[in-house]
Amino acid sequence: MKGRNQTFVSDFILLGLPIRPEQQNLFYVLFLAMYLTTVLGNLLIIVLIHLDSHLHTPMYLFLSNLSFSDFCFSSVTMPKLLQNMQSQVPSIPYAGCLTQMYFFMFFGDLESFLLVAMAYDRFVAICFPLHYTTIMSPKLCLSLVVLSWVLTTFHALLHTLLMARLCFCADNVIPHFFCDMSALLKLSCSDTQVNELVIFIMGGLILVIPFLLIIMSYARIISSILRVPSARGIRKAFSTCGSHLTVVSLFYGTIIGLYLVPSSNNSTVKETVMAMMYTVVTPMLNPFIYSLRNKDMKGALGRVFNKKKISFFF
Repeated sequence: MKGRNQTFVSDFILLGLPIRPEQQNLFYVLFLAMYLTTVLGNLLIIVLIHLDSHLHTPMYLFLSNLSFSDFCFSSVTMPKLLQNMQSQVPSIPYAGCLTQMYFFMFFGDLESFLLVAMAYDRFVAICFPLHYTTIMSPKLCLSLVVLSWVLTTFHALLHTLLMARLCFCADNVIPHFFCDMSALLKLSCSDTQVNELVIFIMGGLILVIPFLLIIMSYARIISSILRVPSARGIRKAFSTCGSHLTVVSLFYGTIIGLYLVPSSNNSTVKETVMAMMYTVVTPMLNPFIYSLRNKDMKGALGRVFNKKKISFFF
């Protein structure tokens, strides 16, 4: 009954980033450039994989889904951030806030599962090359993608429904640039123990276990290549896993630090900066690290442009 007597919050105020007013335009241009780079880079990968038949393989099936996930993941927060940076009243409706939280969790979880699928694909390709086509069959690859989408749908929906049952009183100021789940829980005037318990339990299943599976896969890859006594094998191991593990550590490390470590140890500024790393920086870097530095992608880019030139000539 206490929650019903409180003033219903119809919208929230997003404080955004801790930027000085004189630096607002500079950071606006910077974030706009980063967002456009993310959009163009990931869309280019999706188009190339769709157009070039040489890239119709399990690895690039996962890459196309990862690029789509990165594109959407960044689009959930960045357009609203850019809009609020030019707005006098950076607000977001209550329903819009829950919607943003749902899709933020959905595409964040989807990226987590896709990174596991990609790590498993590389593990099979390097450790069991003779059985690769048998193990990574089209049916298995499609099943992994579909399972990723289904699991993320229910996980994001679970947290959104649990958040929707909470009451929010007079305080509607979110010290963040998007509707972060932990920030919303701090504003609620309801009992949030169930939400926090579900975050901890599901966080272990959705984040920690996939992260450990990726580490184990890459450890087996490195161990397998190091058995070949050649400098080329060692270079191949670190070129294959080094950049991948950098992005994986950046993505999982910041999320685990934010949601599974007690937030009382983190300042608002620190939490915002950590969130920027996996919501803005990681989706922008993934096209370069996973695809655009790949010789197969460069070859596909050349073939697609050559076809366009020939068709235009005729």
